[in-house]
Amino acid sequence: MKKIEAIIKPFKLDEVKEALHEIGVSGITVTEAKGFGRQKGHTELYRGAEYVVDFLPKVKLEVVVNDAIAERVTEAIASAAQTGRIGDGKIFVSSIENALRIRTGEKDDDAI
Repeated sequence: MKKIEAIIKPFKLDEVKEALHEIGVSGITVTEAKGFGRQKGHTELYRGAEYVVDFLPKVKLEVVVNDAIAERVTEAIASAAQTGRIGDGKIFVSSIENALRIRTGEKDDDAI
């Protein structure tokens, strides 16, 4: 099993969700996040005062999938989230040793 974490722009969430649904991903976890990478934030004017916005709004998606579809999931997220501009985000893939569905006691692939 693989855990795929993606940090994307918030307005791309619906497109990514649809892309994942099309390839059969049954569930995702979404967390609102703030952060910055190479873009390093930006400056804004508010009531005549200039200030730096260091942390930009992002969305973090987490999904655990079978090894067989992990590559397709990362490709679907990448293509749906891409705008071609700085700050599109990152995808991280890590291995999951165990999974357990609390309600039924199902384990590993059956639990996801």
